Amino acid sequence: MKIGFLITCLVDLMRPEIGMSAVKLLEAAGCTVEVPMQQTCCGQPGFNSGDTDAARSLARKFLDEFERYDYVVAPSGSCGGMVRKHYPELFKEDPDIRNRIEALASRTYELTSFLHDVLKIESLPGEFDGEVTYHDSCSGLRELGVQAQPRALMALNPKIKLTEMRDARACCGFGGTFAVKYGEVSAAIVDEKLGNIAASGARCVVLGDLGCMLNIEGRLRRQGDESTRVLHIAQVLAGDA
Repeated sequence: MKIGFLITCLVDLMRPEIGMSAVKLLEAAGCTVEVPMQQTCCGQPGFNSGDTDAARSLARKFLDEFERYDYVVAPSGSCGGMVRKHYPELFKEDPDIRNRIEALASRTYELTSFLHDVLKIESLPGEFDGEVTYHDSCSGLRELGVQAQPRALMALNPKIKLTEMRDARACCGFGGTFAVKYGEVSAAIVDEKLGNIAASGARCVVLGDLGCMLNIEGRLRRQGDESTRVLHIAQVLAGDA
């Protein structure tokens, strides 16, 4: 099984170690993983801001780069959701390319969904030991139905103690360009999320989207909390944290 790995802009530029953990998980499951070096953005920021022409251009580029793979996997529910749910919308008036886009979109998965739903893995390549709470990132949850999968995968490691926070499904306030356009609203939302994390008693919050991760971690640090860890689910499952 040959996997095209969509590393995502944020992981590539800010936390490449998350990409390494994701590849480790896929290879441990028997996949051959390739990272197309010419890949760039999936087009989500432009799409969310109404620039559909830019989003279509990037979608065509993505199609050329990833169409040859059996599956495309991304360590991000938002990028996975962009490809799987919104790419077909961009080409609804162009039946020739729409058929190709729909076929590729159907083979595109968020990381934990692919590991759990497609590969059905039964073991993890590393061990993480500790108590965590889990934040359900909006796009993965609402566009792709990613909720049970990361929890089921963590349950494969008996050393992981999951303590659910209140309103784990509530937004963290990031929302991509939303956090830029509505900074005060975003800050109020993330502050409520931080309260729920603290109330859980866990000193480590785990999630599946780097945008949410940076938003939550940044707010924690600005408030003087240097001890609460914020980790991507790939790092925890791979035992790289």
